[in-house]
Amino acid sequence: MAKAVIVTGAGGVGKTTVAASLAVRAASEGKETLVLTVDPARRLASALGVKLGGRPVRHPEVPRLWGAMIDGAASWITVARRHADPAVADRLVNNEFFEAATVHFPASQSYAAAEEAATYIDSLRWDVVVIDTPPAAGGIEFFTAPARMADLVGGRLLRLLTGGRIPGRNALFNRGARPLLRFADQLLGADLLERVALFLMDLRSTYDGVAKQSKRIEAHFRRAATLVVTTADPAPLAEAARFFEELPEVAAPPVAVIFNRTLPASWAQAEVPARTSAELADNLHRWGAESQRQRDARAGFAARFTAPLCTIPWLAESPTELAGLRSIIDLADGLPRLW
Repeated sequence: MAKAVIVTGAGGVGKTTVAASLAVRAASEGKETLVLTVDPARRLASALGVKLGGRPVRHPEVPRLWGAMIDGAASWITVARRHADPAVADRLVNNEFFEAATVHFPASQSYAAAEEAATYIDSLRWDVVVIDTPPAAGGIEFFTAPARMADLVGGRLLRLLTGGRIPGRNALFNRGARPLLRFADQLLGADLLERVALFLMDLRSTYDGVAKQSKRIEAHFRRAATLVVTTADPAPLAEAARFFEELPEVAAPPVAVIFNRTLPASWAQAEVPARTSAELADNLHRWGAESQRQRDARAGFAARFTAPLCTIPWLAESPTELAGLRSIIDLADGLPRLW
């Protein structure tokens, strides 16, 4: 079975770049490797040297490296066709409410990404699958989405709306028995509520498949190597702390917390050379103070949580080529063995 490496954390901390760098390292060490990302920046796609799409593509320069971009909406079409009868799946994906449910409901995007990743892990095609999680809720939602989606399509609310059995009696949508709903139909459209009812009943028909797959996804989460990427800035650090405070039972404890964009510790004690201009001296003092603040933030985090800490140094420019991606993990200090 493939080794899953889940890279999670808040948006804007460089986790997509870290995920890509880990994948390059794994492939360079002889592992057939797939990196899955949600929305890579243009410079990262350029650095990888491959155009990412919905299907894995082989890297032209790194023989064992593959990449793919997860499209939540497209993935949900696959989910619907996997877990519903063909006729029901066609009706479901063509319903106008399908896009709203799969694009604008964050948990559905995270669930689709998780199911897509699980499919690649189960394929046994790759030795290592590196997953760059969606940034929603600091990455926590990626881990909670399978259970939430199973609850959604099989929960009490949906059963209430669609009746006790599938296809159900559809009692709530009986316009003749409920004048308020009849008025809503006149106001909103002659068959709006009927279309809503049909969509909900079709969605509920996917429950058995979604529930079974959710259990399989959660099993992968428990076996995965999870990395939480953050910076020492307050907002990302708070998101990283949330991951520990709200850690879902289905997720394995993180193997490391990666502090990205770390300034050299030596800067905190750096002496200002004699005959330094006031402007330059002030700048050096500012960098030294920031280095000390980062050290204090890491120490405070380590005192609260037990996961090992790893640092990746601050770089003047983000990598724009493959060599730059390779160097990131080479520069990482304290990163444990992942595969």
